[in-house]
Amino acid sequence: MSKDGLIRDVAMRLRLLQQSFDAFDEAAAARLGLNRTDLRAMDLVLANDGPLSAGELTRALKISPAATTTVIDRLERAGLVARTRDAGNRRRVLVSGTDLARAIEQEIYLPVGEAGAQALGGYSEDQLATILDFLETARQVQETQTARVSTSPAPPSDR
Repeated sequence: MSKDGLIRDVAMRLRLLQQSFDAFDEAAAARLGLNRTDLRAMDLVLANDGPLSAGELTRALKISPAATTTVIDRLERAGLVARTRDAGNRRRVLVSGTDLARAIEQEIYLPVGEAGAQALGGYSEDQLATILDFLETARQVQETQTARVSTSPAPPSDR
């Protein structure tokens, strides 16, 4: 296959990979009775070392502060996060994952990580370095294109 053909095949496999990530996230959200934004928020809170401020969560989710409050409220009612006041700044709200959220993380996401690690074990260190470089390049391309789409005017509509 030509280099151009290989590039097209890689691009198509990336689309399929993205679709598989979306399908997994949709299944996990449905199983937990959450929407996708709530699931993303829970993931951000669990991935953070220590509590995450409501403002940090707002910026990471790219939603309004009011919408973030609603997300935190839903996650708190579900027993997945705990909200506390920052001792140093009483106006600042801190959000932490609960033991229930950590148990769910272990049940749903740990097997994915283990299966991925097992699959990657078949690659050499040089191949893994190339994969890592590719993933970083792909992430940078995606972030650049997200910024482009976010700042460009909407296309004309026929409606």
